[in-house]
Amino acid sequence: MCETEAVHEDGKITVFLLDDHEVVRRGVHDMLTVESDIEVVGEAGTAADALVRIPATRPDVAVLDVRLPDGSGVEVCREIRSQNEEIKCLMLTSFADDEALFDAIMAGASGYVLKAIRGNELLSAVRDVAAGKSLLDPVATQRVLERLRDGGAKGDDRLANLTEQERRILDLIGEGLTNRAIGERLHLAEKTIKNYVSSLLAKLGMERRSQAAAYVARMQAEGR
Repeated sequence: MCETEAVHEDGKITVFLLDDHEVVRRGVHDMLTVESDIEVVGEAGTAADALVRIPATRPDVAVLDVRLPDGSGVEVCREIRSQNEEIKCLMLTSFADDEALFDAIMAGASGYVLKAIRGNELLSAVRDVAAGKSLLDPVATQRVLERLRDGGAKGDDRLANLTEQERRILDLIGEGLTNRAIGERLHLAEKTIKNYVSSLLAKLGMERRSQAAAYVARMQAEGR
């Protein structure tokens, strides 16, 4: 289909679809396009294509498959949201995966739904996300935090190894900010922030940003 910049003069919700299964993508496309208030403005089957086409089409909502042949829809969400926070991301997956759910939350996704969802529920999800609502269940989110939090009270001593700047960046990771957003907040280059993040993760004995975010969440829950 011809991909053009999403316009809103007709009041339609513009949507981009990312799924590596053509049958699934076409089914979702056909279901959305029969709705008078929704317009599909672009599609992709790979993360690489999506990262080119989504910024070009500027949809209201990007419906992103989590598992892709060349990467993850979560990474696409993180990159797209770092470029344009007005684009809402709705993660669509076949599997209920707590870690992927947490990664999606940290990437700035507005919702996370299973492909087993009913058609009318998906339509409602797209409309709700476009309206700025979050579809992330707080109970599920809390469960994910508890599963991913890193080791008990013994971990708190590690904070003493962080510099003041690293502590500040850790707190911003806990707020869900991307490296780019943190850089803008602290007036530092994104590459510089990336280096700080690598350093603080190493000092905390962690490998993933999601672990650091869960660690911050635990400390906040304990009032530390």
